[in-house]
Amino acid sequence: MNWNSASEFWAMGGYGLYVWGSFGVTALVMGLEVVQAFNRHKHIRESLTKQAAVQDSAQDWQA
Repeated sequence: MNWNSASEFWAMGGYGLYVWGSFGVTALVMGLEVVQAFNRHKHIRESLTKQAAVQDSAQDWQA
């Protein structure tokens, strides 16, 4: 498609709201996925660190 002006590009032939809205929602969901994956990774590392500390203290107690 060819547009004669920037406003025609943003309007997308009358479908701009749907087009840019879908891009916005997609970007938001992808951004939230990255944040959620980072938080999940952080919590898993914390959990593993706690488990390792408990196992180390249990081994020290038995020795």
